[in-house]
Formats: sequence, C-alpha cells, structure tokens
Amino acid sequence: MAAPPRPLSKTRSWFSYFRYEEGRDSPADARNILLVVATLIATVTFQAGVNPPGGVWQDEGHGHAPGRAIYASQKHAYYVFLISNTIALSTSILVIMSLTHRFPFQLEIFAATISMLVTYGSAIFAVTPKESVKFRYVLTAAALPFILRCLLQGFYKCRSMVSN
Repeated sequence: MAAPPRPLSKTRSWFSYFRYEEGRDSPADARNILLVVATLIATVTFQAGVNPPGGVWQDEGHGHAPGRAIYASQKHAYYVFLISNTIALSTSILVIMSLTHRFPFQLEIFAATISMLVTYGSAIFAVTPKESVKFRYVLTAAALPFILRCLLQGFYKCRSMVSN
C-alpha cells in the first residue's frame, strides 16, 4: 500500500506535491493516469483532424469546393496545424499501445488503433485540398514517433551491449 501523501508545506510547491514519487505512487496508478491522458490527447487530436478548425466549405465557388477545410485557405497555418496534430495523435497512439502491451485483448486494441489512424488519414485526405499539403510530410509526421521510439530502443540496446 502506498504511503499517504505528505501535506503541502509553504516551501513545497503544488507542482512538486503532485509529481510522481517512486515508493509513494504505484506504477499501476501511474500507468492508468498516463492511459487516461494519452486517450484524451488521442480523442482531441482525432476530432480536430476529422472536423478541422473553422469547419468545411458548404458551397462551391471562389476557388473552394464543398467539404474542404476552410482553414486550408491559410496554407502555412493549416500545414503547421495538420503536421502538429498528426504528430500528437501518433504519439498518443504509441503511448497507448506501449502501455497496453501484453494486456488482454491486445490484438483488438491494436486493430482498433490502426483502424483509428486509417480513419484519421482518410478524413484529413478528404477535407484537405490536394494543392495545400504534401501528404508525404503528413505520413512522415504520423510515422515519426514510432521511428524515434525504435531508434531509441536500438540505441539503448547497443549501449547496453557495449557496456557489458
């Protein structure tokens, strides 16, 4: 059983009070909190990709087509939004998949998250005008968290082999 939290003193800030402390906080509780946070981030970023800020054009004319993102008319701002949103979604998916590794129904969780990523990609491709974004950058942004994690794992493995 975890020890009760120490009372907040005048010299101790609220930030340090809520910080994770090994011995006081259980790893299972930390994992559960991380799962909730990652799920909230995935939910928000998925929704922002499916329903982009500003909505979509309802009519045709003035150089736009119905169903395309209004925000895409600001090419650079929309590009930054799309890349950042995609990185956030992919990172949260990576955290969810990592924290649920070897859980019951892992295959189902994997299938659901992959399906969610495909749905996200399909939605952003549908609402984004072809000329406003180079989709290879969006796909690279989606793969970036997974690539970085693999590179870090490889680095740690090589480092441990060298030190032994």
